Amino acid sequence: MTSERSYGPGDLVAVNLPLPVNGPYDYRVPDGLRLEDGDLVRVPLSGRWVSGAVWGPARGGIDPARLRRVASRHHLPPLSAELRGFLDWVAGYTMSRPGAVLRMTMSVPEALDPPRPMAAVALAADPPPDLRWTEARRRVRDLLSDGVPRGMAETARVAAVSPGVVRGLRDAGALVGVDAAPRPPPARPDPGRPGPRLSEAQASGADALRRAVGNGYACTLLDGVPGSGKTEVYFEAVAETLRRGRRVLVLLPEIALSVQWLERFGRRFGGPPAIWHSGLGRAARRDTWRDVALGRAPVVVGARSALFLPFPELGLIVVDEEHDASYKQEDGVIYQARDMAVARAYRERIPIVLASATPSLETVVNADAGRYARRCLPDRHGGAAMPAVEVVDLRADRPPRDQWLSARLRDALETTLAAGEQAMLFLNRRGYAPLTLCRACGHRLQCPNCTAWLVEHRLVGRLQCHHCGFAQPLPDACPACGAVDGLAACGPGVERLSEEAARWFPDARQALATSDSLPTARAVADLVERLERREADLLIGTQIVAKGHHFPHLTLVGVIDADLGLAGGDLRAAERTFQMLYQVAGRAGRATRPGRVVVQTAIPDHPVMTALVHADRDGFLAAEADARRSAGMPPFGRLAALIVSGSDAARVDAQARALARAAPRHPRLTVLGPAPAPLALLRGRHRRRLLVRGDRDIPVQRLIRHWLSEAETVAGVRVQVDIDPHGFL
Repeated sequence: MTSERSYGPGDLVAVNLPLPVNGPYDYRVPDGLRLEDGDLVRVPLSGRWVSGAVWGPARGGIDPARLRRVASRHHLPPLSAELRGFLDWVAGYTMSRPGAVLRMTMSVPEALDPPRPMAAVALAADPPPDLRWTEARRRVRDLLSDGVPRGMAETARVAAVSPGVVRGLRDAGALVGVDAAPRPPPARPDPGRPGPRLSEAQASGADALRRAVGNGYACTLLDGVPGSGKTEVYFEAVAETLRRGRRVLVLLPEIALSVQWLERFGRRFGGPPAIWHSGLGRAARRDTWRDVALGRAPVVVGARSALFLPFPELGLIVVDEEHDASYKQEDGVIYQARDMAVARAYRERIPIVLASATPSLETVVNADAGRYARRCLPDRHGGAAMPAVEVVDLRADRPPRDQWLSARLRDALETTLAAGEQAMLFLNRRGYAPLTLCRACGHRLQCPNCTAWLVEHRLVGRLQCHHCGFAQPLPDACPACGAVDGLAACGPGVERLSEEAARWFPDARQALATSDSLPTARAVADLVERLERREADLLIGTQIVAKGHHFPHLTLVGVIDADLGLAGGDLRAAERTFQMLYQVAGRAGRATRPGRVVVQTAIPDHPVMTALVHADRDGFLAAEADARRSAGMPPFGRLAALIVSGSDAARVDAQARALARAAPRHPRLTVLGPAPAPLALLRGRHRRRLLVRGDRDIPVQRLIRHWLSEAETVAGVRVQVDIDPHGFL
């Protein structure tokens, strides 16, 4: 570990601030204060107080007499040298401002100070004798009769009353205000609890992961088919890390995947982990951040942003579903969380596990080259077989107009439902229809802020943009020509698919699963429990149900539009489509009954479909690798994108042309563009793109940094750099 420096009164220190600035500011240490590298401090800045972190000795260049003093130090452990080095590396790699990267670590400013005693209520010793006890008031009284003070909001929520009822009881003298003690530290998972019996392949993988703990950096790909028990294998590495007194970070790509994962964690370790994601309230984020910083959270499971939490003594990182596109952050600091997690593990000198049934090509190439170890789980746990996959050629078996279920898929559904088994229809398209147009004049309803059609959501009676959130009621007449009742829904979304399935199978109990219908982890948990209790027969959903979930009674999966992700020429279109379809197919037949998958496609001879039918994942990846290698594309070459955006299209074009004129000249580097982005208007901003392609060993960041410094700048236009772009919209 790097030795930390101390600073006393009069010393000059650099303080990195979580603001979009290019580097630390210098300050003087005042009398009576001693600081160390990494200490979290409050400093004055432009007439206000801000918190930052000591980043070493002062940078110099300013008259020391003009420097202002550090105001105080927050009573928290300092950010470790490993974390500070990681944040600096991320800033350099992603070409982001250091303060913007630090802000991802210092993301909850109110967590820097100890929580105030909570204002709570308790039952009064002598309530008014003439108080009228309504049913709602009795619920509050019964809740507080255990003598434990509770916050007013919590009391109202648990007693299922309005906050006014609680306030009324307090004002009447039936409740008294008290200061409740701060919440106790979170429960500690027990690594000594016995886990489930592992298969031979699982036990071998678990032994290898356990041996890696405490022995420095190592990256292991845990490669197992859906249902092979990858989670239980890396849980053994979690247990070993906890036994050694170190902390664990587990990244999941989506909140929806955390429901069954948390249940499995609780069974294995006897208590919950700390949770971190954007859906948490401010109070929960404050408490979790402090628990992490103070070392009171042995295990954290979270979304990609959890990677930047200030862990002391981090001992293991796990990236589950490592291939998932959700690990790519597209706004603010643009980064790929899987790759950044590997970088953090390397700097912390700890092991990292990348788990997936469909690992990304980047990860597979690293494993094949020996840079990553690889542990394989080729069989499903408990002897279950992988489902048989059959393709329906929509050119020969096309459903009637305005219908989307082929005859073969309808027959499969009828057989499955008649046998008392569950089925799932998968269509990765939310809403009722992706496009609404006027039959009279052909006008298409488009988002005013984006280059995107408005999606009809018939269940809530509105049209919505899935890029910026713009929404409006479905109009009665065409806004272009005024024709009444002439608007037609074009194409299927899951709501329309549900409507058709209800016509064919009116007795089947349906469950709809989209990010609209399941906005919270609790909603996802309720759906999973309904399916486990067999309270639904037919699940219709988008990618939210495509991976990570275990539905023991589900034996049939029908894919409605398997070609949906293959259009548009995206570099990773085929890879992502294969991953999605392979994962959704893996939901079928995970228990004792065999599974079946019916895939509807208009291009049955596409390599993705061929690989699915023949269960030839490795052959598909090898072909993808050959194609990328011959084109010099990642992971065999480098890509970077420059996204030029602004509210004025002419200014954006002027900036894009200026960048093109100043583009670097290098024999092994190609600059493509500028060209309008596929989403040329997004959230009211016009967008142009330039793409940089080069050999693997090209210093892309250095070249782009020089390029941007040489190019003319246009006021009111923003230029963002995306190193290793994954999406091209």
